[in-house]
Amino acid sequence: MLAGHIYRLTENPQFARDYGLRDQIQRAASSVMHNIAEGFEAGSDKEFLRFLRIARRSAAEVQSQLYLACDLHYITESERQHAYTLATETKRLINGLIAYLSRSS
Repeated sequence: MLAGHIYRLTENPQFARDYGLRDQIQRAASSVMHNIAEGFEAGSDKEFLRFLRIARRSAAEVQSQLYLACDLHYITESERQHAYTLATETKRLINGLIAYLSRSS
């Protein structure tokens, strides 16, 4: 959900022309889901936890980049808030999974 939303936001022509920021925010958003998938297949809770923490940091990176995109007027404040909330919810879900795995280890 987060990655798809970020990809749609970066379709804005002004945003799309900033190749550096566009690519970085897209990579960070994709990294969230890719790290969760990779961690799930890692074979141990310890490795899964490591990948979940990386995914959480990638979601935080997306949040930081959203502020920059808003400051540069590539997205509106309302769009930033919505995407930021999606990233926050993503981090909350990751934190829940981290807590669950930490308790069961």
